[in-house]
Amino acid sequence: MSNHSTNILRTPIEYLKGVGPSKATLLRSEIGIDTFGDLLHYYPFRHNDRRKIIPIAAIQHDGDFVQLIGTVTYHEVIGVGRKKRLTAQFKDKTGIIELVWFQGITFFEKIVAQGGQFMVYGKATRFSGYWCINHPEMEKLEKISLEQLPAFEPVYSSTEKLRFNFLNGKNFTKLVFQLFQQIQENDVEEIIPEEILKRNQFTGRFKALKAIHFPQDYQELEQAQLRLKFEELFIHQIGICKLKLNHHRTTGFVFSKVGDHFNHFYKNLLPFELTEDQKQVLREIRLDTQTGHQMNRLLQGDVGSGKTIVALLCMLLTLDNGFQACLMAPTEILAQQHYESIVSLLASTTIRVGYLSGKTKAKDKKQILSLLATGNLDIVIGTHALIEDTVVFKNLGLSIIDEQHRFGVAQRAKLWTKNTTPPHVLVMTATPIPRTLAMTAYGDLDVSVIKKLPPGRKPISTIHRNEMHRARVMDFIKSEIQQGRQAYIVYPLIEESEKLTFENLQAGYLQVRQFFPDHSYNVAMVHGKQDQHEREQNMTSFVNGHAHILVATTVIEVGVNVPNASVMLIESAERFGLSQLHQLRGRVGRGAEKSYCILLTSNKLSAQGKERMHIMETESSGFVISEKDLLMRGPGDIDGTKQSGTLDLKLADIVHDIGIMELARNECISLLHADAELNLPQHQTLKQHLLKRKDKEIWSKIS
Repeated sequence: MSNHSTNILRTPIEYLKGVGPSKATLLRSEIGIDTFGDLLHYYPFRHNDRRKIIPIAAIQHDGDFVQLIGTVTYHEVIGVGRKKRLTAQFKDKTGIIELVWFQGITFFEKIVAQGGQFMVYGKATRFSGYWCINHPEMEKLEKISLEQLPAFEPVYSSTEKLRFNFLNGKNFTKLVFQLFQQIQENDVEEIIPEEILKRNQFTGRFKALKAIHFPQDYQELEQAQLRLKFEELFIHQIGICKLKLNHHRTTGFVFSKVGDHFNHFYKNLLPFELTEDQKQVLREIRLDTQTGHQMNRLLQGDVGSGKTIVALLCMLLTLDNGFQACLMAPTEILAQQHYESIVSLLASTTIRVGYLSGKTKAKDKKQILSLLATGNLDIVIGTHALIEDTVVFKNLGLSIIDEQHRFGVAQRAKLWTKNTTPPHVLVMTATPIPRTLAMTAYGDLDVSVIKKLPPGRKPISTIHRNEMHRARVMDFIKSEIQQGRQAYIVYPLIEESEKLTFENLQAGYLQVRQFFPDHSYNVAMVHGKQDQHEREQNMTSFVNGHAHILVATTVIEVGVNVPNASVMLIESAERFGLSQLHQLRGRVGRGAEKSYCILLTSNKLSAQGKERMHIMETESSGFVISEKDLLMRGPGDIDGTKQSGTLDLKLADIVHDIGIMELARNECISLLHADAELNLPQHQTLKQHLLKRKDKEIWSKIS
């Protein structure tokens, strides 16, 4: 490949015909286009099919996108300040439609004032019996016959500032067209190895890039999209698959035996018979820790599926092989609960268990650190205090991380450095992970799943009620308390403001007090702004049954185990995601009695809000709910993607393109099995591309 072909795409954008210095400055600051290559990869978000023009009278459905040709017969600017808007009457031979702009009013007023014929594109909506389009795209049709227009015209995202400076949709299209006049096929490197292209009958890279901007027809556009989506997902997956391969090759401690600690607990102290799922997970972990390679396993299981007992058995296996174990949890409450639960289960043994958090007193901390360093402490349970540099183990063999999505990658990695050979790692989550996310944010880990709940867990009845039924809901909670049960009432965190959350909770607490007066009911409150002593006191009051009701924020989402609590009331349930609602629901149903989760919402709910409540009422599986949550919320909101470091997708959608994702992953695995370091001549272009990327440290660390 010539220097010309390597360098032309790095040419600063001002040197493209039609740009110049001032437009280049705007392109950089507004949408980050710095070079020819950036413009080449700035894909249109839609194509207008110029052949599809309908008369106004043929508009049928509210929400349809329509393309019309006609004239502006009248326009005016109405209102002042923020309420200012531009309206225009748009007419063809069959009818009239109103066009409305709330932004860019001065700019669009100049356009509509020109008169003549326009092509208009936008979403038609029905308002007070009339059709209208808010913020339509408009294009003057002077000197252009419809036959001269390309059948598929690309439409690019722009900004008001760009449009105002003559970089509207039409001009943007001209720039991209001009770019293709200046570059040739050999200027664009082919990243995907030829054998993969042939096997999948993918379009070449240059042809795909040209067709994503200027396709001849729908088929060519679809082929280009498929090829470029595959490329994005392939590049993303190859780093993850390489990490996974390296984990399997990293030297790890060999746990060669199952000894007295494990066997004694399993035979004599196990509080219940393990489910088949739990036994299978233990078999997988047993095999991992025998290989001589470092284990990196993700254990996912629904709320209450019994992950903690599996974690404890793994720690006992670690002790049997002469190593120490640690368990790190994201909150004081959860860490403390793990500690108390494990100490209770091991009470009749000689195993030494310690607790460490940021709140541990200096004297106690000093003692814990000394015991860990000398090997006189077998297991330590704590918060992120465990990753501090002062925490030194004599021989750490297993790190367990609970609710692992609450920790960043760097925080988790710090535990790996606590021994000269990295300890085995087991990460656990009670938030079931959709298949898509398991292949992206957690794709470098081996996955174990506990699907079945231990015997004795009763199904939880989930009921949706609106504000009008509040009094009846409170009466129901009273009846449960009178039968000796307890209830949670949870309020959402208001992300914009800690102050608003606190005020919301305080108002809720006072409202609960009106329904449950002091002399008859004890109501405790827990939230993030309380000092630790008060929070723990209130929490303990509820755990030991003294408080009938716990009013809280989502601080109790994970880890609180009160078998006597039979009601979970979630206030403003429409403000929670499905997975979070499911997590909260899992706080009840832990005892022998029938349990209820009540979703209380405002009287007016969006269609999506109603659908979410319906899913919660009809679905009990966290795995099904997590998939539906992902579909409804889209990939942008998923826990984990932000910390995965490489999920930078322009075209692919990890929710809807799951098939392409699986294909990309399979191709990566087979490529790396054949050439793990990408040393073969046919893989050099791919390797160089990976090293040039912004996240190249991921590849360079693992190559």
